[in-house]
Amino acid sequence: MKQYTTPLHTPINADINLFDFLDGRVERDPDGSMIGYKEDGGWKYFSATKFREKVIAIGKGLIGWGARPGESIAIIAHTSWQWVALDMAIMAIGCVTIPVYETNSASQIRNVFNDSEVVLAFAEDDTQLAKVESVTTEIPSLRESFTIDSNAIEAIIAFGTKITDEDFYARKNACHGDQLATIIYTSGSTGTPKGVEITHKNMAAECMDALQYMPRAINIPDRRLLLFLPMSHVFARFMAIVGFAGTLTVGLSSNMKTIVKDFESFGPTLLLAVPRVYEKVYNAASQRAGTGVAGKMFAAAAECAVEWSALEQAGKKPTLALRMRHAFYEQVIYKKIRTIFGPNADFAITGGAPMDARLSNFFNGIGMPVLEGYGMTETSGPVSVSLPDNNHIGTIGQPLCGTTVGIAADGELCFRGENVCRGYHDQPEITAQQIVDGWLHTGDLGDVDDEGFITITGRKKDLIITAGGKNVSPSVLETTVMTSPVVSQCLIIGDRKPFVAALVTLDLEDANAWLTAHGAAAAENLEELSKNPIIRTEVERIVKRANEGVSRAESIRKFEILPDEWTVENGMITASLKTRRAQIVEHYKKLIDTVIYVPKKK
Repeated sequence: MKQYTTPLHTPINADINLFDFLDGRVERDPDGSMIGYKEDGGWKYFSATKFREKVIAIGKGLIGWGARPGESIAIIAHTSWQWVALDMAIMAIGCVTIPVYETNSASQIRNVFNDSEVVLAFAEDDTQLAKVESVTTEIPSLRESFTIDSNAIEAIIAFGTKITDEDFYARKNACHGDQLATIIYTSGSTGTPKGVEITHKNMAAECMDALQYMPRAINIPDRRLLLFLPMSHVFARFMAIVGFAGTLTVGLSSNMKTIVKDFESFGPTLLLAVPRVYEKVYNAASQRAGTGVAGKMFAAAAECAVEWSALEQAGKKPTLALRMRHAFYEQVIYKKIRTIFGPNADFAITGGAPMDARLSNFFNGIGMPVLEGYGMTETSGPVSVSLPDNNHIGTIGQPLCGTTVGIAADGELCFRGENVCRGYHDQPEITAQQIVDGWLHTGDLGDVDDEGFITITGRKKDLIITAGGKNVSPSVLETTVMTSPVVSQCLIIGDRKPFVAALVTLDLEDANAWLTAHGAAAAENLEELSKNPIIRTEVERIVKRANEGVSRAESIRKFEILPDEWTVENGMITASLKTRRAQIVEHYKKLIDTVIYVPKKK
């Protein structure tokens, strides 16, 4: 295999209990703001000392309730300080946190609870509790459930009145790095969710590696992060825990409708979001400019930013004319766009899906670099990311300190390090297939250059092989098509078919805003929107642009605009917003077989 290792700057000892990070934060900065949360329209904060007190109180309550070391405790709730405090308390006393997506159905909750033998559940509200209660009789291990909205924190703390701090620390000290901290169930884009076992040592190594790799983000003074990702996702869990280990003040929010106002009021230095969020920011700015003089100016400014960034990436200096244009647009356009991210924004990180290179160059060119990273549940969080002062657009950066990347003989991307999970819960055969001699096989195809910069070229299982034998990686085409302001999702098809085609869904709200900005009437529903000739012309434009980046054999020859949405509820996308390829292809089988690929007449 080709290999590259980013060395550690100083040795680490990851053989700890994750609660030790919180103890360390109290020692370093006892009174500084550590966890922020919204209340009564404003931000309130826990200091490290106050938050530790809350975590210890919850931990003592769990001990008093009867939670034994190694037992599983579930949380089904939105991102909040209560989630983070429960999580840390559960893990601190040697129990195992089972995060569950709020979108999970009652049957999915039953399956997860039974697989991990959950004994206690914390549900967000009556809606989530009702799902648990509807299957309680089918979960033999479950002893009790609490509702966070109905004073669950106070109730569990009350169980701990006879438990001392010494009792808490005895339990904490008995739980070491090799013990299980959490089981995170993957969202299942390729099949039934699997429980990924992450130990204290796995997550601790992940955090310590990241602190050394990118201190500018998480380990220098006055760092702030607004975290609105679901805590059920490994990336959000990692960011909350690395906040204890580093210097971050973490603001917790789950209301996407107020996110722009939250950026302004909280003032994050670091932004985390999937590429779709940055696409929406760009499209909103473009639509706000309109189609007149302002629209033409925005388009010219965008081209200038892309050109500026491309030269920077190539190590070339811009011409005098380009510098003058760039300086002009900085004053009238670029700095206005940057204000969307708040007054302190330094840079942004994205992952979960590929970022369109032109969009990356745009944000880089306006002085707001969006850095691509990569990670999996199995790696306890991000395993590689670009750095603001060493950003190679089109790559997912270099591996974190202490981590090795490798490319297998068949092109599969592999990683090795102490952050790689212990395995899959009660599935030794799958564990043996996926983790071989310490190497995690990701299922993604990629390459690594001599400097350690990693490029993703496709997904092993998603690779399309046309009837003509052409190998096509769908992600490149899908990413570009989804940059259109009217497109919601795109799925490339064509396996064993004569040509490549695309299924496209629309975003009703964004598409209507785009139509209105172009002087056209809005549509009442997706059915009407899918038949709109102006929308079809826009989809044709973006498909043509996507095709410019590939050979003719790989290009999209035909597309269908669907009058449907792909949602978590209808099973077309996962809780982490990845498309379920097999389910979508099966659902639209008749359309694919009779409309897109018209059968030959006999």
